[in-house]
Amino acid sequence: MPSFLLQVTRLGFVGLGAVAPEVAGSLAFWLFCRTPSRRPAGAKARQTFAEGEARLGAAERIGVRTTKGEVMAYRLNGSSAARKVLAVHGWGSRAEYLSALATGLHSAGLEVVVLDLPGHGRSYGRALDMRMAAEAIAATEARLGPFDAAVGHSFGGAALMTAAGGIFPGVGHIGAQKLAVIGAPSEIIEVLRDFSSMLQLPTVVQQRLVARAERAVGVPMQKFDTVEIARRLGRPMLVVHAEDDKEVGVHHARRYNGLGDHVRLLFANGHGHRRIVSAPEVIEAIADFALDDGTGDMPGTVSAGGRLS
Repeated sequence: MPSFLLQVTRLGFVGLGAVAPEVAGSLAFWLFCRTPSRRPAGAKARQTFAEGEARLGAAERIGVRTTKGEVMAYRLNGSSAARKVLAVHGWGSRAEYLSALATGLHSAGLEVVVLDLPGHGRSYGRALDMRMAAEAIAATEARLGPFDAAVGHSFGGAALMTAAGGIFPGVGHIGAQKLAVIGAPSEIIEVLRDFSSMLQLPTVVQQRLVARAERAVGVPMQKFDTVEIARRLGRPMLVVHAEDDKEVGVHHARRYNGLGDHVRLLFANGHGHRRIVSAPEVIEAIADFALDDGTGDMPGTVSAGGRLS
């Protein structure tokens, strides 16, 4: 958000919060869920998008219906015996930006489905919340699964975990037996706090924002702790993060440390938050994770507390 617009927005919330905190909280939630423009911003982003579009040129496009609209999935078919993997992008992204990951996994012998979340890519709408994302993920598995493994980046990783945990009443869940998250937040309440801090929301407006968010998704914020979901599920899990990630702090990944032998933590340093999904060593590690038959250590990975760099 441009600095002048940010200052005006902050002042507006201060004024509105003083006279109508409930309205201010609802407006803040609307702004929180509003997805950014789908158009690539800048020459580098346009080039990255074009390259991604070319990589996914051979993918089959499949519309998947949810209760609110249609989301778009891109399938890179494999052999009849190939394991199936779902890939989910982060906030402000789309399938094309996961194309290197998708084609890398496909080259390793996997069938890959990449999903455009609501408000992104070729999917419906201009808003997204965690419940909408979980519903889109569950609907995609119902239509194109079952998936043997699933991987999500950033917001997509958190959404994947909530979908696997089945935390939303009336929304299905994803049954993938292996889960991988890349640069993903593990406590969504912290994301809301960061948003509130950016806008300098008065305390009363912050409280109304959280309450409005809980009403919208139908569960309290405590349910969004993906580490607790991982503990409860006990499924094999790969957590990939860069210690130089400036958008989602590495402490989100470190919270998984010590959770159990079913969780492996990898630090792919030097790739930040966005480049990490295209890093060859990360793609290789996720492919090895998805293909591992459980008979030994996964090649290219290290146990919790180690490094992949």
